[in-house]
Amino acid sequence: MDVRAQSFAARLRSDAGIQIAYRAPNKAYAVLKFLWLLLRFRPALCYVLDMGFSGVLAAGIYRVISRTRLVVDTGDDIYQIARSSGRPWIGLWLTKILEQFALSISDRIVVRSHPHQELLAQRGITADVIPDGVDTEQFRPRPQAQLRGHYHLEGFTVIGILGSLIWNPRSQMCYGSELIEVIDRLRDRPVKGVVIGDGSGLAVLKRECLARGLEDRIVFLGALPYDELPRFLNLMDVCLSTQTNDLVGQVRTTGKLPLYLASGRFVLASAVGEATRVLPSEMLLPYHGSKDTGYPGRLASRIEALLEHPEDLNQPELSTRIAQTHFEYNGLTARLQDTIDRLLSDGFQVRRERGVI
Repeated sequence: MDVRAQSFAARLRSDAGIQIAYRAPNKAYAVLKFLWLLLRFRPALCYVLDMGFSGVLAAGIYRVISRTRLVVDTGDDIYQIARSSGRPWIGLWLTKILEQFALSISDRIVVRSHPHQELLAQRGITADVIPDGVDTEQFRPRPQAQLRGHYHLEGFTVIGILGSLIWNPRSQMCYGSELIEVIDRLRDRPVKGVVIGDGSGLAVLKRECLARGLEDRIVFLGALPYDELPRFLNLMDVCLSTQTNDLVGQVRTTGKLPLYLASGRFVLASAVGEATRVLPSEMLLPYHGSKDTGYPGRLASRIEALLEHPEDLNQPELSTRIAQTHFEYNGLTARLQDTIDRLLSDGFQVRRERGVI
């Protein structure tokens, strides 16, 4: 979200005074900190990234006591995520209240996928679609022969993932589980895996690798600084983008997909949500329900076919063109500027000294 905020701020109209505020670790303190900043800067518009408690509550309170316009930018159905993770009923109830409050208090909702927009439209809520983005100059295809050598990846087709490795105790899986299963199924083929990310599922994935005897076939890089991602994504020949075929997965674009594409990587994604709108059929595979035990097998079969035709993997122009068309921050910022202008033009005079937080 920091990258999204900074990328928009750098590209919005230059006469806007922009302040970016970050949540403090303590929620109560974060609410007070946000409110103090709002009272000091008296913004014409407050833009809240993600439907988190501290930001939504502070902005909502300030919206009530001022004429400030409020936009909430969300990439998830937070209630469905809470349900899928097995959160206790009190947590579910509070999450639902937070979601309802954010939707009711906002002048505009920004979502990151068309399926999310359609879902809200069924509830009578209008939303603008501004998906997760990428700077296609920062993320671009670039050979990494030396880095591949360092991680002993020469001569292998590298299958990789980038993301938060959060273990879901209800489904007994996390992002990356499918990669381990695929590498196991293809252990007799020249393939290796790369995992970028951290979270509660990382230790589980490592134990699973050890149990299957795959510790020399998968490289765990942990969490990397954002500026380092372009180099390491270029280690991968195939990037996986897996979303479950339920409300949780259907509303997401996911920030990783634009990065994969801008880096010129060949993507294999579940045919769910926004991916089905932007990716060609050769990059999509069906996924059934919230946990599809047959999906790793379909992934492995598709990768085996690609191994027989390696020329199909080397299509960086196709991937970068998709990124430039759908996810380049310059184009997304123009859409955001339009959303802001429409809100502020409604009898609302913007002064240079007033900012957008």
